Order: sequence, then structure tokens, then C-alpha cells
Amino acid sequence: MKKTTIANNRKAFHEYLILETYEAGIQLIGSEVKSIRERKISLKESFIRITRKEAWLKGCHIASYSHTGFEGHDPLRKRKLLLNRYEINRIEAKLAEKGLTAVPTKLYFKNGKIKVEIGLAKGKKLHDKRDTKKRRDVERDIKRALSYKP
Repeated sequence: MKKTTIANNRKAFHEYLILETYEAGIQLIGSEVKSIRERKISLKESFIRITRKEAWLKGCHIASYSHTGFEGHDPLRKRKLLLNRYEINRIEAKLAEKGLTAVPTKLYFKNGKIKVEIGLAKGKKLHDKRDTKKRRDVERDIKRALSYKP
């Protein structure tokens, strides 16, 4: 089971505290798949909505494929996520709780198929963001000090 990461949503990890993750397939057009293989995708402003018992990825920007003719795809169209009914019901119930949202955290290849990692997230406050940055800086300094050899 080989996983190759295509894109990470670093903004999601900065803005939210990820509580749970799910893996979902994604319904794409051929030119979108080819564009993703060229790594021309951004998850920065994307989010997930559940409407009529279907999960949709919105706001994800997949640039037009370089060798497409006049008939390409809409870069910001909504894309259906492929989850089973149990997972959709579970995510929908969690989203009904106050303060939770669903965001894509990662896009990757798994056995030749493109998968999306969905994170159920709770928004961070400003002081939480500062704590995370401070912790990351301290860990970096410790790692640098341990690797120092005179």
C-alpha cells in the first residue's frame, strides 16, 4: 500500500485543531487527474459540505491541464467525495456539534487512486496558535542543539 502525497493543507493545521480523520475517494474528470499529477492543486481555501446525504469538496482549486484543448474543466467546481453511508452519517452528526467543521487536510495517491484525507476540526483561538508556534520553535531549537557537533 504505497502512499504518495500530492498536496497538504498547511493552513488547516494552523487554523484548526484536527480531532478525527477520514479517507475518501474523489470524483474527478480526466483533465483534473492529469493536472493533479502535475501537482497543480491548492487545498488552501477548500472545505467540505454535506448536502442531501452526499459529501462535497468545495473551494478546491485544480488548475487547467497544460495540454487540454478548448474544452477544459472549471478550476473551482464542487467535487463529490466518495464515502460510505455510515461515514457520511457519522461526519454529519459530528458537524452538528457546535464549533466543528470538516476540512481536507491532505491529497494523495493510494494504489493509483487519488484520495482525500478529511479532518474534523475545531477552530483554534489566537493564544492556541501562539502556543503551537512557540512549541514548534522550542522543538526546532532542541533538535538543532542535539545535532550540533563541535
